Amino acid sequence: MDGRSESIGSVLARARRSAGLTVGQVSARTRIRESLIHALERDDFSLCGGDFYGRGHVRNIAKVVGLDPEAVVQAYDEANGGSPAPVRASAVFQADRRIRLRERRSLNWSMALAIALGIAVVFGVVRLMGGAGDVNVADIRPAPGPKVSAPPPAVPPRNAAAAGPAQSSETVVVRVKARKEAQVTARDAKGRKIFSGRLKEGASATWRAKSEIRVVFADAGAVSVHVNGKDLGVPGAEGEIVRRTYRPR
Repeated sequence: MDGRSESIGSVLARARRSAGLTVGQVSARTRIRESLIHALERDDFSLCGGDFYGRGHVRNIAKVVGLDPEAVVQAYDEANGGSPAPVRASAVFQADRRIRLRERRSLNWSMALAIALGIAVVFGVVRLMGGAGDVNVADIRPAPGPKVSAPPPAVPPRNAAAAGPAQSSETVVVRVKARKEAQVTARDAKGRKIFSGRLKEGASATWRAKSEIRVVFADAGAVSVHVNGKDLGVPGAEGEIVRRTYRPR
């Protein structure tokens, strides 16, 4: 977090008061000692026993007071000089595609094994019944199984930004442009992560999903937002952690 942003402790304290919770209530829900919560709200992380435990305490408190845990933990990592590498949506989608192809191959091998076992069983039964000399194995044909076809090749859009929101009335397209370096996290309506990482100054990212896209801006004044082609400007003030939900209409 830069000098103009609130510290981690002040953000947690302000969110707790906004939620109408006392330190004792937060302690009861998180099982974190009250003295440690007071220290964290003063940005004193020396009692945590290391960054691993400090990150866990910050995450648990953020959940209870209504903040986005991942955004707050990322801000904590930045403040302590250890921000995790950003995960791009394209890498996640590519991994999903490879998994599906491996599953297809497993299905083909299973079917081939089942057919071979079926032939062996029929041949064994015929031999037991004493008719092995009258049966030609070549004449035994397995029943046709379900036809498995390879998935059609994926056709990438000519331009993700130019595809526009006109594809479906249920689709929302969110484009975020960084006026300066900014931390952004985006999820779909089911809570699945679409993007989590830092956008460099001048860079932009475009996401498309059905129903809604939920975005957490670690510094709301550092970005501008377009939704379905409409310029919504900046989502908040500089240094402010803001959560927004964007829908097709």
